[in-house]
This record gives sequence, structure tokens and C-alpha cells, in this order.
Amino acid sequence: MHNDGNVVPLHKAATDQAHSLLARLPVILLQVRDKAAQQLKQGLQELFDNADDTLFEMADRARNDVEQNIFFEAMRDLRLKRKNIERGFLEQFLEAFLRLTQFDTAQAALPRALFDTSASLSRDDMERNVAVEGMVGKVLHRDGFALDQLTARLSTLLGKTLVEQHNPLGPTLLCEYFLQAGRNLGMEIKVKLIILKLFERYVLSNTDQLYAEANQLLIATGVLPDLKPAPTRRAADRAAAGVHDAPAKAGGRCGIPQIDEGVQEVFAALQELLFHVRGSVAPTLEVSAQAQPISTRDLLRLLSHLQQYVPALAAQDDFDLRNQLEQLLTRVSVKSGKSRVVGVADEDVINLIAMLFECILDDRNLPDSLKALIGRLQIPMLKVAVLDKSFFSRSSHPARRLLNEIAAAALGWGACDDHERDSLYLRIEQVVQRLLNDFVDDPAIFSELLADFLAFTHDERRRSELLEQRTRDAEEGRARTELARQRVEQALNQALLGKILPHSVVAFVQDAWSKVLLLTGLKHGDQSAEWHADVQTMEQLIWSVQRHDEPDANLRLLALVPGLLKSLREGLNSSAFDPFATSEFFSELEVLHVQLFERPGRNSTPVDGPMMVQVQQEIVLRTADEGLVETASVRLPEDDAALLQVDQLRPGCWVEFQEDEDNTLRCKLAAIIETTGKYIFVDRTGMKVLEHSRTGLAQELRRGAVRMLDDTLLFDRALESVLGNLRRLNRGK
Repeated sequence: MHNDGNVVPLHKAATDQAHSLLARLPVILLQVRDKAAQQLKQGLQELFDNADDTLFEMADRARNDVEQNIFFEAMRDLRLKRKNIERGFLEQFLEAFLRLTQFDTAQAALPRALFDTSASLSRDDMERNVAVEGMVGKVLHRDGFALDQLTARLSTLLGKTLVEQHNPLGPTLLCEYFLQAGRNLGMEIKVKLIILKLFERYVLSNTDQLYAEANQLLIATGVLPDLKPAPTRRAADRAAAGVHDAPAKAGGRCGIPQIDEGVQEVFAALQELLFHVRGSVAPTLEVSAQAQPISTRDLLRLLSHLQQYVPALAAQDDFDLRNQLEQLLTRVSVKSGKSRVVGVADEDVINLIAMLFECILDDRNLPDSLKALIGRLQIPMLKVAVLDKSFFSRSSHPARRLLNEIAAAALGWGACDDHERDSLYLRIEQVVQRLLNDFVDDPAIFSELLADFLAFTHDERRRSELLEQRTRDAEEGRARTELARQRVEQALNQALLGKILPHSVVAFVQDAWSKVLLLTGLKHGDQSAEWHADVQTMEQLIWSVQRHDEPDANLRLLALVPGLLKSLREGLNSSAFDPFATSEFFSELEVLHVQLFERPGRNSTPVDGPMMVQVQQEIVLRTADEGLVETASVRLPEDDAALLQVDQLRPGCWVEFQEDEDNTLRCKLAAIIETTGKYIFVDRTGMKVLEHSRTGLAQELRRGAVRMLDDTLLFDRALESVLGNLRRLNRGK
């Protein structure tokens, strides 16, 4: 097909236009642009590198699960859109320089997002604008002198007047670039304000350097060189410009962080305890060979090498980290001809982590089916401890918390769970594999994985809590029904025991009116007027079918029957009793009342009289499957040790039942039903799996079939145990 030479593709036209505009810009201005872009890109990267830690700290301090989930969702959203925001910011920054050649900047409109004060703005937009105006004001107050000089030099270079609001390096446009680049972030305003504070800390706090370098480049090419230079800001002032409470990174990429004094003191105390176990990581060479410590960076490289060869679960027991590291050091020593050893501080970290994992893998509270999986985290945890010694002193350290959260989630893991299909096992496996594959020397990966894992466990916990609450509600409802049934039994037995009555009436009271009383008791209680009225109706019915010698008995019966029948009908209707059976009973009752009015002689026998029965046994309404699982005959003294241990149990605690020689059941005490004495246990999904009485649970404890699980933090528990062992070792030396 022949192309018309006058037709230019749109994308080519746009590209040609950009090249044309660039050609109009002075070369020095392009150098200023490129130098500034490099610094801004670095600031944005620092912002996003620290955003996870900041949002995680906010989630950790959240007042409730809803607020916590908002921060976790924001972390995920920010990670997914990070590259797009960085690219969008820099594209707008570069385009701002192109616009300098397009129109009279003095007449150009101000940025729409920042200076819209119309009443139509939402409250969120107003909050954002107020925050941004404050950030811009701080920069102008702090670095306004240098910015004014830069604006003046750009105006001279361009041959037209430029104001701060249209200076591509001014705080107004820098904020505008960031707001536009992040306009698709799906997060609440309070999270957006936090992100803006991070932008202030990591980008706007360094504008003094940005303006100083730009001014120096322009001065070097003779653009207004005689202007009085701006005063230099001290490093302390620059740090104060940021947000002081934003958490610092645990360690820089490819670098070893500085240790603050508090962390150093804790680690020094640990080193004193570790003195007697040094020397366990050394190459197998002649004693005479002079030892030369390897750098921490080289140690991390060796550990990263080992990390790629962590064995599969089946061979985990054969993997000895210290032995593997020793073999690597031996090969390095032979190759270099020098005895290479690990430095003292790094060896202490290696020994401490090795002892911690020995303790963790011996912990009876950790399910056996997950020990091998968690054991594969030893090298990643060692590397982060080498990089950041606060791992041992800071309980909120992301790597340490990740280990604790995994162990906490696994506490309810059952030995019979299907590993291949269980979502928790698969998620932990993903975390382990991600660390083994991706963790080199940037500890930020632990914050990311921790946030994802907490979001996962939050969803799982929410589902299990809903089911657990339904279980509690059902059990409490069953307990109320049981108590109400017992009260109905008492009322029936008080009214019927010892009396000789027509069989049909006894059957009616036991089968039909008992349900009326049960519903009334559940709805209104056994002290209510409704309860007493229904009991009175039952007593009147029983009186009405008995023979009485009182002279006015017939008159009383005549007066009683209309109201009695009305009360019986209302009660049966409220309990939805079978209308056919109701009609049949009332027909029988009418016959009984007629026969009573006939009053046969003392020695006569009524023809076709009703079948009479004497109620001699107590009426029991409880069904077979609603009783406690233990026999009621078992009694234990109140000071029995097992009973006292049962009394220490509180809802939420985890226990392990030995079902048989090979199988155990881990479950959580969901509720103690005070009215019935039942202890209700659920699995980690919230499903009821077991119930015991107080006495029955004590008997299980006495025979060793139940064990309390320790739900304290796994890492802290292991560290306390290791330190105790080291102290005893040092006392014995």
C-alpha cells in the first residue's frame, strides 16, 4: 500500500514535538534537569523503601482490626503501584521542563490540585490541600532564599519571568507531580496523609541540596554568578526537616547498618555469655596457620550461597549450618592459602541463632509437622541478625515478629491435617520459599512478608471467630434450653407425682403442655407472670379431671372450664401444637368433664370410664444426646490438683488431647458454660470438636491425656531458654 508522505503517525508527531521542544532548551538546563531527576528518583526510592515499615508500625498501633486492615491494604496497594508512581512522577517532572518553552509562564495557570479552594471540594481534598500547603510553606521558609536565586537564574536563562509556582524544582510542582502520580492509590485520606509526610521526609527535606547543586551548575556557566550565595544548612537541620518518628530502615541495601548504643549494649551482654562457645565455626587446617577473619559482607555471601542449597523437608535433620559453613570456610582457606575464619561478633551471632533454632525445633508447643518447615528459616534469620543486631533486642523487629506470627498461627495445627491442601501450611511454605529465593541483604523483605502474613491470618482469624461465636451462641442456647427443661420437669413432677389421673391427661401434660411451659420459660423466664399463668393452667386442668367431694365442686368446675379451655387453646396455639391432636384432646376432655358432672354413686362404676394411671416415677424430658459426656456419679475433692488446674483455664487457651497412642487433637477452649458446667473446645477453624465437664476434664488431666500448650511468643521463649542455658554454662566454668 502506498503511504501518503503528508500523513504523520500521531505517536511520531508527539515524539518529534518533544525533540523539537528539547532542542529549544539550553544545554545547561538539561544538565540541571538530569541532575535533579537523579536526586529525586533516589528520594522516591527511599520513601517507598521505608513506607512498609511506617505503615506496619501504624498497623501495629491500630485500635481495632478494621483500622489495622486499612494499613495492611495500603501496604499492598503501595507495593503494587510503586513503579508506576515513580515513573509518573519523573515523567511529569521532565514534562515540566518542556513546558518552559511553550508559553509565557507568568500567565500560566497554577496547579489545579493544590490551589482549588472552591466549596465543592470534599473534606478529604481539603485535608490533603492543607497538608500540602503546609509542606510547601516549610520548604519556602527553610530554603526560600536558594529557591529564589534558582528561579531568578532560570528566568535569565529562559529570557522570561518565572515564578516559584512554575519552577519545575519548586515545592509546589514537586508536590503536584507526586499527587498526580499517586492519584489512583485506593486508600483512605489518613493513609494518604502519612504517605505525604514520607514524601516530605525523604524528598522535600533534601531540597537544599537540590537547589544548591542546580545553582552551582548555573553559576559555573555564568548565569548570575554575583548573587549572594544561600547559607548552607547543617546536617542536623536537614534531619530535623523530616518526620522524627518515622522508623529507620533495619539496614541499607548491600550495606551494614550502624548499631545504636542501646542495641550495642544488649549485644555486648549477649557476647559475654557466648564467650565459652566460640571456636565452633573454624576451618579444618593446621593449628600453625595464621587465622584471618572474613568480612561481614563476605560472610553474607557465603550464607547466601548456602541458602540456595537448604535441603528439602525430608533431609532437614541432616543439615547442620555450622558444619556446612565450616566446610565452606575450609575450601576458601585452601584456595587462598590463608586460614579464613569468621569474625568474633559474627561467630557469636551464628552460635546464638544455631542455639535458638535448636531450642525452637525442640519446642513441644510447635507441631512436629511444621518444625522442618520452620527450620528452613535458619539461614535467612541468621543473615538478618548479622545485618541488624536489634533483632535480639527489639521485640517488634519484623523478622522476629514473622517467626512469632508463624508459630502463633501454627499453634492449633493438628497432626492429621492435610498438608497438601491446607491454606495455612501452603502460606507458611510460600513465606519460607520466598525468603530462601529472594532474600539477599535487604531486610525490608521481612516487613513485606510479615504484612502479607498478618493480612492472611487476620482473614483466617475473622472467619474462625465468626464460627467460634456461633458455636458459643449455640452452646449457650442449648444450656438455656437445658435449664428451662429442668425447670419444666420440676413443675410437672410437682403437679403430677402421686396423683391418679386419666392417662390421656398425663400424656397431654407430658407431651404437649411441657412444650408450652418450655417456650414460656425460654422467652419470659420462670419467674414471669406468663410462666405462673401457664403453670396455673396446668394445675387447673389436673384439678378439673379429678373427682372432688366438696359440695360446690361442680359449680367451681362450671365456672372454671370456659377460662381453662381458652387458656389451653392459646397455649397450644403459641407452641404450634398439632391442630388435629388439639381437637382430639379437647373432645376427650369434654367427655371427662361430662362424666364428672354425672357424679355416679359411691359404689357404682361409670360405664366406659377413662383409663386411670397413678404417676409414681419422676418425669424426665431430657433426651439421651443432650447430657454431659461424663457420668454424673464421678466426684473429686474440691482441692484436687487437677480440678484446681482446670479452674485456671480461660477461654482462648490451647490444649492438646491424646486421643490414642498415635493421634493427638489440638483445640482451643472457646467457652465455659457456667450454667451447665460444660467446657467447649474448638479447632483452629472455630468448629466445635469436643466438650467436657469440669470433673471430666480433671480426670483427663490426672491420667495425662491432656496437656496445656504455651502460647507465649516462640522466639522470646527460645531466647529466654538459651540465655538460661548460657548462664548456667558460665557459672559452671
